[in-house]
Amino acid sequence: MTNQPTDLEAQLEELKQQGQQAIASAATLDQIEQLRVAYLGKKGQLSQILGGLGKLSPEQRPRIGAVANVVKEALQTALEEKREALQVAQIQAQLAAETLDVTMPGVFFPQGRLHPLNSTIDRALDIFVGLGYTVATGPEMETDYYNFEALNTPADHPARDMQDTFYLPDGNLLRTHTSSVQIRYMEENDPPIRIVAPGRVYRRDTVDATHSAVFHQIEILAIDEGLTFTDLKGTIRVFLQQMFGDELPVRFRASYFPFTEPSAEVDVQWRGKWLEVMGCGMVDPNVLKAVGYDAEVYTGFAAGFGVERFAMVLHQIDDIRRLYSSDLRFLRQF
Repeated sequence: MTNQPTDLEAQLEELKQQGQQAIASAATLDQIEQLRVAYLGKKGQLSQILGGLGKLSPEQRPRIGAVANVVKEALQTALEEKREALQVAQIQAQLAAETLDVTMPGVFFPQGRLHPLNSTIDRALDIFVGLGYTVATGPEMETDYYNFEALNTPADHPARDMQDTFYLPDGNLLRTHTSSVQIRYMEENDPPIRIVAPGRVYRRDTVDATHSAVFHQIEILAIDEGLTFTDLKGTIRVFLQQMFGDELPVRFRASYFPFTEPSAEVDVQWRGKWLEVMGCGMVDPNVLKAVGYDAEVYTGFAAGFGVERFAMVLHQIDDIRRLYSSDLRFLRQF
């Protein structure tokens, strides 16, 4: 029994030396954690050695306990220092692996471009928003009422032949113009109103270089007290001159639309030729009455144009089908 304290001290000293050597040899953080558990864990070697304290006399225990604390602190210090060193080495290795060689040629990632239809729509909307108009949208699948009836085009009206469309089994149809957005907006809002309505429209048409069964349209509508055809002409002139140029000649020709009276076609002189670009007119009183507006108090004007036609003129595109082909050789020009 007299040799027990000496034996425990020797075991503790041997444990410290072995532990410090093993910690110094550790190469990874996982190994450090395994050594911590092996030496200082609840079932580790230090706990096993200290299990013999119960066999010592009360006078001997404090001395052996003090030695055990020195060993424990030495191992903890060695573990922490080694862990920090390995962490620093790991970070340095990661930085070295991720370092960019600025002398190497860069990798080129081509930037996307706006489609000519989208850029034309954005350009037109910017102009009208600058004039105080609000962008309004509506569904592409419409009822006969919003697409025709409320726009002064009853079932037997000959103007329907000009806008033959795709009818659906449930009696609805694919809208032929964004004028239906005007009706929906007027039903929910009181005058004065000024809206611009962009969107996709559908008509049964033979596809060729200048026609498509699916195309895009932008329409405007202004309703207020005292609006006249002069206000319409001024608005159209400002819009077209901002789209095509300040010195652009513009002319109005008498025409017919069932939802406007009087009506006009608008031409611009572009590169020495007169081009028809849009239709317009004063809102027919029947349209105002259909949405509950007092036609004796309010007047309004409307205008609309095909986005594809504007894009083809602005970019000198010879075939409307190029806008839908998704040919990158064509689209990279814009």
